Amino acid sequence: MTENYLNPTSWVDNYADYLFNYAVARVSDAEIAKDLVQETFLAGLKSAKNFQGAATERTWLIAILKRKVIDYYRKINSKKGKAEVRINYSSQSDSAGDWLEENVADPFSTLENDAIENEELGLAIQECISKLPKKQSAVFVMKTIRGLSTEDICNELGINPSNLWVMVHRARTSLMGCLNENWFKL
Repeated sequence: MTENYLNPTSWVDNYADYLFNYAVARVSDAEIAKDLVQETFLAGLKSAKNFQGAATERTWLIAILKRKVIDYYRKINSKKGKAEVRINYSSQSDSAGDWLEENVADPFSTLENDAIENEELGLAIQECISKLPKKQSAVFVMKTIRGLSTEDICNELGINPSNLWVMVHRARTSLMGCLNENWFKL
C-alpha cells in the first residue's frame, strides 16, 4: 500500500469542483456549498498534522466535508426550536393563520365573549393534548408549552433530536385534526 501525503497548494485545483458538487447535492444551495468547501479546506489546513496517510487527500477532504454538512444541518435544525408555530385554526379567517397561543384564555381580555371562547379553546386544547400518545404529549408540552430546549428534552426522555421533531410534528398534526373536529365546527 502506498502512503498518501497532503499537498494543500493543489487542493483548490484538484478537488474544489468535486467537493462543491458533493456539497451542493446535499444542501441544494450553491452559496452554502461554496462556504462549506472553504470551511473544509480551512479545517484540512488546521488538522493537516493529524493526517495519517491511510486515505487519499480527496477521501480525507470528503470526510471533513461530510462533517461540515452534518454541522450545517445541526445548526439550522437547532434554530427550529426557537421558531413559533403557526396554525391555521379557522377556515373563515381572512388570514392564512393566527398564533395558537393568542387564542388560549387571556385573563386581561375586556370582551366577555372572547374570554369565554378563549377559555373554551384552552380547555379544548388540553382535551386534545390528553388524547395524544403519552410520550408524544410529553414532548409537545415540554417543547411547545414549557419551552424547554431540545437538548434538555432529549436528555430527559432518552430520545434524539430527529425523533423529538417527528413527535412534535405528529402532535401538532393530531392536535389540529382534533381541534378541527371538536372545536372549530361548533
